[in-house]
Amino acid sequence: MPSSRLPVLYSFRRCPYAMRARLAIQAAGLECRLREVVLRDKPQEMLEVSPKGTVPVLILEDGRVVDESLDVMLHALEGNDPEGWLNPEEGTRDEMLDLIAACDGPFKHHLDRYKYASRYEEEGAVSEDHRKAGSAFLETLDARLATRDQLFGTRVSLADMAVMPFIRQFANTDRDWFDASPYPNLKEWLAAHLASPRFKSVMPKFEQWKTGDTEPVFPSA
Repeated sequence: MPSSRLPVLYSFRRCPYAMRARLAIQAAGLECRLREVVLRDKPQEMLEVSPKGTVPVLILEDGRVVDESLDVMLHALEGNDPEGWLNPEEGTRDEMLDLIAACDGPFKHHLDRYKYASRYEEEGAVSEDHRKAGSAFLETLDARLATRDQLFGTRVSLADMAVMPFIRQFANTDRDWFDASPYPNLKEWLAAHLASPRFKSVMPKFEQWKTGDTEPVFPSA
């Protein structure tokens, strides 16, 4: 398909929401025209189709807009899921979605206040308190990974790729603390994913896209 007819993906390299969308797009083999966004200078074209101004935003060939990261993942994988991410080896899709909801809800709440406590001063946010609260989710994952290689069996599923970018962000907030934390199974799981060819393939650096710029095709060959 000529690149001009491919879907458009607005992304930001370091955003965990965009990261997980790119992981699913790569796994599904869905080619897109990539527009790398700088969040302090968002392109008007993106805001016109998705006024909330967050990434990822996927504009399909027919003009439909998908602008929630989990919906982007599901759209890509429901079109093509060669590795069976939507059909876990253990458990069900609903159980995966419940775990992802725990990540996106309570855990993300604490992650934001742990990493960016100064932004939540009016709430009285204390970074260490939110690290402790967020660690309950780390404990849950570590316990799951004590008896399986991935969160829902021996192979990667939607849950692994939807959750992993946020665990990465939590870990990197204070790497010394995370490296000393009592979550050996989680640390091994995270390290393996970060070192994987798949993760590296969705993390190349691109210049900020501006109107009229050439759009690289993602994922690249």
